[in-house]
Amino acid sequence: MMEKHLQIEKTVLGTMLAENYLIADGGVRKDYFTSHIHQNIFSSMQALMVKNDPVDDVTLLTTMNPASLGGANYVMELKNFIRPARFNQHVEVIREGWKAREKTKILVQAQEQDWAIEHIQQTLDAVENEGNLGSETSIQSDLVSMGERPYEDVAYEPSVPTGLAALDKLLNGFQPAELIIIAARPSMGKTDILNHFALQAGIAGYQPIIFSLEMSRESMVDRLVAATGGYSRLRMRNPYKYFTDKQKERWLTVIGNLDRANIHIDDRAGITVAEMRAVARRIIHDDTEVKPIIFVDYLQIIRGDTQYRNRTEVVGEISNMLKQMAKEFNCPVVCLSQLNRGVEIRDNKRPVMSDLRDSGNIEQDADVIGFLYRDDYYYPETDQPNLLEIHIAKNRNGPTGTAVVHYVKETGILYNKD
Repeated sequence: MMEKHLQIEKTVLGTMLAENYLIADGGVRKDYFTSHIHQNIFSSMQALMVKNDPVDDVTLLTTMNPASLGGANYVMELKNFIRPARFNQHVEVIREGWKAREKTKILVQAQEQDWAIEHIQQTLDAVENEGNLGSETSIQSDLVSMGERPYEDVAYEPSVPTGLAALDKLLNGFQPAELIIIAARPSMGKTDILNHFALQAGIAGYQPIIFSLEMSRESMVDRLVAATGGYSRLRMRNPYKYFTDKQKERWLTVIGNLDRANIHIDDRAGITVAEMRAVARRIIHDDTEVKPIIFVDYLQIIRGDTQYRNRTEVVGEISNMLKQMAKEFNCPVVCLSQLNRGVEIRDNKRPVMSDLRDSGNIEQDADVIGFLYRDDYYYPETDQPNLLEIHIAKNRNGPTGTAVVHYVKETGILYNKD
């Protein structure tokens, strides 16, 4: 058991060695480590951080006698224990171990010194609350800041704009700490609407982070270029052969416009929410001045915890973790979702809440749930082609309703109907 705990301590140190910002931001204390060598390594890391020096296996050995750090080989081997996706979980393990040790010490000391019951309880509570400090519970400051609210005009300012006026009117943009689920049957335009939202967010000065579990990074970039430049995706397969001279002349301008959106894409298949958090945390830390927005394509193929055997339970756990990620980074998380086949056997093909596939706790966890529907997909002869309905069926903090926009499936472009 002790050996396993020491390995967990190594993963915490190894991960901080790879991601230096976690030394200050990871919520770790020297006392959490049971090994004196590990305490020395962490102290050395902190000392290097204070001096703004790089922290790696070489610089660590310059801070004190290498033997105090376990020796050069021991420090180098920490690189084998890098686990960013499990960092929070491992920190919690060593923190809980520290709490157990501290409580034992307190009870022994209380018995020896005959502490009063109230003092024992207060001291134990202080240990138990370690790691939860800094959370303001009083609403007094909130009420003070609201004092002049009825006397000040508030301009309409959406949070992260969607670029679609009718949708922004319903949602007031994508809000911080909210989980937004966009669900549809295949070929309705889910990925194109995700790309549209990412482009609009990037253009507006936000940091779009896309986790594309189904589509490759290359395909996603091609789609983003097509939407940015208004290029047919069929022609994008071979621009040299199919582009006109005018389209070729605009190419570098289009690439430059897309570059300014500053989009990040992780296209690993079978990724977990914990791994997403690790990637997002690193990107956010690299540019703390830009507010992030996270996109996931799509919910049902996120790898869940193997302890769950029922698929509905797995998806429910994943949706809860996505909501927690939105709260942790205080940013919107927009996640695509599949619908079950029930839509196909009804006369009215417009989705409803019960069509959510493997729904689990999706309805409970999501702040916003939107369904996509295109009449021309089911009825090619319709007199209203190229229209996409975005039906907001749930909006925890606002109205529900339907936004209708133009959708050009050849290019992936969405724009306002009026």
